[in-house]
Amino acid sequence: MRILQSLVLFLVAGLMEIGGGYLVWLWLRNDRSVWLGALGGLLLFLYGVLPTLQPAGFDFGRVYAAYGGVFVVMSVLWGWRVDGIKPDAATVAGAAICLMGVGVIMYWPRPA
Repeated sequence: MRILQSLVLFLVAGLMEIGGGYLVWLWLRNDRSVWLGALGGLLLFLYGVLPTLQPAGFDFGRVYAAYGGVFVVMSVLWGWRVDGIKPDAATVAGAAICLMGVGVIMYWPRPA
């Protein structure tokens, strides 16, 4: 249950960070409403809060290091689904390596 909770928090944080950044991008780069930028800022703030909800025993460094791998994979998926950029074999391989790194950093058994 602890690993599932951790994974869900990573996914939600990724959506908030990438979605928030995308809304700020639309505001500043595509001349969209300032309200999109404000909503993006709120999502980015909430993204910053979510890692503190990771289960006990996961320290700051491990959480953020592992989240980096989750962010890479989610960014590839975002680019594919939202921007229509199909990942090539090297991108897919890199994303898979990142996910393996997340597993090792966060969930590899450690002595008590």
